[in-house]
Amino acid sequence: MTSGILLVSVVFMVIGMLVQFRLTAAFKKYSQVLTSSGLSGREVAEKMLRDNNIHDVQVVSVAGFLSDHYNPLNKTVNLSPDVFEGRNISAAAVAAHECGHAVQHATAYSMLMLRSRLVPAVKISSTLSQWVIIAGLGMLGFGGGNTTVLLVGIILFAVTTLFSLVTLPVEFDASARALKWLGTARITTAPEHAGAKDALKWAALTYVVAALSSVAMLLQYIMIFASRSREN
Repeated sequence: MTSGILLVSVVFMVIGMLVQFRLTAAFKKYSQVLTSSGLSGREVAEKMLRDNNIHDVQVVSVAGFLSDHYNPLNKTVNLSPDVFEGRNISAAAVAAHECGHAVQHATAYSMLMLRSRLVPAVKISSTLSQWVIIAGLGMLGFGGGNTTVLLVGIILFAVTTLFSLVTLPVEFDASARALKWLGTARITTAPEHAGAKDALKWAALTYVVAALSSVAMLLQYIMIFASRSREN
């Protein structure tokens, strides 16, 4: 049964790598296409915030490639240099997506609020779950495992799985808000809009793969637990 865990891990790791590769390719492709509006990612973000009457969020540049994110703690839209300075489809799409999260925060979007409440529990569960599960499976080099310990590990892992699932509507909604605004604000033309939609689609798929991987692993652990419980 543990071989099944390894197989699931490998399969989703390969899928994740392929999706990440496709995302990077899409980002680079649309980075070569300038938007007719001529706005930089920073300018796109600042305009979207203003258009949504959000005046307490700062747009800043952070190091890294595709390191873009919204931080609800200090209310900052953090854009990677390529996005912050870029005047292309990719920069506009990513900047608007991250501002979509800022709009969610400002309007108390329910799934984002739920996701935020899960963060403290996820920090604990993500650190401990795998070690507790390994101990429960008896893979630490001593003993034959313990179903009670395994169950605790599964519960901890379930929290991270729930977090992955809740993340999906949060990301989809942020992209939907971004695409709608890009069109109504005339930041992108129809052809440019299609490119922005394609780029955000591949970004969303990375979260889908992560969620499916987590669900698959959780089911594997549950089946192992059920099998060992019957044996005892």
